Amino acid sequence: MSAKKVLVTGAGGFIGSHLAEELTKQGYHVRAFVRYNSAGNWGWLEKSPHIGDMEIFSGDIRDFDSVRKAMKGCREVFHLAALIGIPYSYESPLAYIKTNIEGTYNVLENARDLDIDNLVVTSTSETYGTAQFVPITEKHPLAGQSPYSASKIAADQLALSYWLSFGLPVKIARPFNTFGPRQSSRAVIPTIASQILAGKRKLNLGSLSPTRDLTFVEDTVNGMIKISRAKKLNGSVTNIGSGFEISIKNLALLIADICRVKIDFHQSKDRLRPKQSEVERLFCDNSRLVQNTKWQPQFTLRQGLEQTIGWIRNNINLYKTDLYIK
Repeated sequence: MSAKKVLVTGAGGFIGSHLAEELTKQGYHVRAFVRYNSAGNWGWLEKSPHIGDMEIFSGDIRDFDSVRKAMKGCREVFHLAALIGIPYSYESPLAYIKTNIEGTYNVLENARDLDIDNLVVTSTSETYGTAQFVPITEKHPLAGQSPYSASKIAADQLALSYWLSFGLPVKIARPFNTFGPRQSSRAVIPTIASQILAGKRKLNLGSLSPTRDLTFVEDTVNGMIKISRAKKLNGSVTNIGSGFEISIKNLALLIADICRVKIDFHQSKDRLRPKQSEVERLFCDNSRLVQNTKWQPQFTLRQGLEQTIGWIRNNINLYKTDLYIK
C-alpha cells in the first residue's frame, strides 16, 4: 500500500498536516490538497520538514473541478477538508453546508467516477450530541445540536449512501476531541494553555461542566491510517477516542498543574454555546477500532498535554490570548 499515491484534503490544517506527514514518513506518495489563497500559503505544511517529499495541490474543496484534478492519479483519499469552528456555524450555517456537505459530495462523486480504491471520510464526535448513554458506541443516535454537527451528519450519511448505492469503498473515521501541536486557539486546550503561558491566572472560559474524550493527534492519525487499511470497515463508522473523559474544569486544572501555577475562572458569556446546543458529555467506546485494527493510544492525556503545552510555549506569538476566536 505504501507505493500508492494518496490524496489528503485539508492537508494544511491541524489534523490534516499531521496525517500528511505521517503518511509521507510511512512511504506513501502524498498529494496534499490545501485551500488556494493568493499568498500561496500552505497552512501548517508551510514549514514542515517533510514538505519536500510531498506534492502540494492548491484548490477549493467546494469546487468540483479542482477536486477532480487533485484526485486524478490517486488510488486512495483521506478527506479532512471542512469548516470546523462550532461558534462560527451559528453565524453562517450556509458556509458549513457548502463546505462540509457539498465539499464531501465533490469528493464522493469524483471518487466514484475515478474508481478510487479506498476513501476515508473524517467525521466528528459532535455528530452524537450530548451522550444518551456511555461509553458512546457507533450505534449511538445522531443529534445535530449545532449547524456544524448537522452538516457533518449530512456529510457522513451521504458518504454511507455511496457505499450502499454504488459500492464506493468508503469508511467513516469519527475522532473524538483531538488535541496537540498546531491546534488553533479556537479549541479548548490551546485556549487554556495560551492564557496561562501569557501570564493570566484568571482564565476566560465558557462552560466548565461538559466532559470530553481527548486524544493526542498522533494517536488520531494512526487510528485513521489503521481504519483505511481495514477493508472490513468499508461502509461503516469507526470511533477514534481514548476511552477516558474529563471535565473542562478538571482539564484546566491539569494544564495548570503541568505549568505549575494556580488558576481561577471567569465565565465569559461570548464563550457559551446556546443552552440547547451545548454538548454536555462525550465519552468514546473505541472497541470497534481496537478489535478490527489492534489500535491502542500511545499517549496518556498528561503526556499529550506536556507536548502540546511545550509547543504552544514555543509558539505563543501565534495565539491572541485576549481575543475570542470563533
